Amino acid sequence: MKKELNISAIEEGTVIDHIPSDATFKVADILDLKNTKGIISVAANLSSKIMGKKGIIKIEGKYLTQEEADKIAIIAPEATVNMIKDYEVTKKSKVSLPKTLNRIIKCSNPICITNKEKENTLFYVLGKFPLKVKCHYCERQMGRDDIVIV
Repeated sequence: MKKELNISAIEEGTVIDHIPSDATFKVADILDLKNTKGIISVAANLSSKIMGKKGIIKIEGKYLTQEEADKIAIIAPEATVNMIKDYEVTKKSKVSLPKTLNRIIKCSNPICITNKEKENTLFYVLGKFPLKVKCHYCERQMGRDDIVIV
């Protein structure tokens, strides 16, 4: 007999679904959930027909900022965000990588002005699959494995 785990529904808040399993806790870190008062459910390695394995995060009483959504798009580009009100999905959308990333990631070039003089970072998205970005200041190109989110 196969048993399944049920995760409680939330009355109001956000559900982030279709997170690659290995990125689930990175997404949780982006959301900085330690001071959240409502229910938080984080599940990884769930079976998915589309992805094989996936993660899901439910946060009661929290809605994503644009900056949080942009950061999630970097590490989980196929994630979906569901807005919940009265236990129902009121809005469903895919995260979307913007054309520019402003103050979101760190330049991997140690001599870039953004690392030397604390200048705000600015990157241009050159490609989404695979992810490739270019620093506005030093023109260093970076891929997904080089990216550190700030």
